[in-house]
Amino acid sequence: MAKSDQLPDSEQRLIEQFADAVWMEQGLSANTLAAYRNDLADFALWLMQRRQLITARRDDVQDYLGWRFEQSLKKRSSARALSSLRQFYAWLLRERRVTENPVDLIDAPKPDKPLPKTLSEQQVVDLLNAPDLTTDLGLRDRAMLELLYATGLRVTELVSLQLPQMSLNPGVVRVMGKGGKERLVPMGDEAADWLQKYLKTARASLMQQHTPRNDVFVTARGAGMTRQAFWYLIKRYALIAGIHVNAMSPHTLRHAFATHLLNHGADLRVVQMLLGHSDISTTQIYTHVADQRLQLIYQQHHPRAQ
Repeated sequence: MAKSDQLPDSEQRLIEQFADAVWMEQGLSANTLAAYRNDLADFALWLMQRRQLITARRDDVQDYLGWRFEQSLKKRSSARALSSLRQFYAWLLRERRVTENPVDLIDAPKPDKPLPKTLSEQQVVDLLNAPDLTTDLGLRDRAMLELLYATGLRVTELVSLQLPQMSLNPGVVRVMGKGGKERLVPMGDEAADWLQKYLKTARASLMQQHTPRNDVFVTARGAGMTRQAFWYLIKRYALIAGIHVNAMSPHTLRHAFATHLLNHGADLRVVQMLLGHSDISTTQIYTHVADQRLQLIYQQHHPRAQ
């Protein structure tokens, strides 16, 4: 039985009149109209113990959203339902069948931010070991992966690095981030060693027959690396390493960099500075990932966890 069939005839007719009107005005698809009908029927069924759709008040809508939250319904679904109600009561207001829109001034629930995809420390090791170090391109790729994991750079920051930005002796890289903001990021001994090997041998070999340029990472044609090319490479190396992570990308290593730092006790403000986030709230999402890891360790190793 359809949800609308559980409603009084008057409520069913009102919903159908609205669906006909918005179809005429906006030429909406059958799926969109079905979503409108379903959302309105849900609200009408919940509202039946109080009043009719046409007499709903703002506190009814607020209580309905609260009920949806208690039912653990997805925020995205509730935001869509609120949008349907807003359209419905705006239509009633235009038709002069109500004197105010009860959805006015009610903000839609903010959708939950998905937790960033990340890698375990062993998966990172497997990824770093995937390139073929007997080739110039393999050595270049190893250096890029090492630097990305060691610094948490954005992929655009990585591929656009210029030689003057690298300081291998103190082991830091000067990064020009979003909004033209400059930051110094330590790269660690391991990444610095791989970069030195690449710059002295593989890069020199790759550039042998080409016009000199300052790009740190270059292709076999002597051109600078692109975001798209490196995106393809990291996906290929993930397959070689047997890493099956949905939507694997260079950003996955950036997430791993931040998560592993926090797992090992780094301060959130330090991670914020290293990532180049202007707002710490952007960085705080990584604490959820770290918390999940801590919970897993607790469940696995604490004698009274079960």
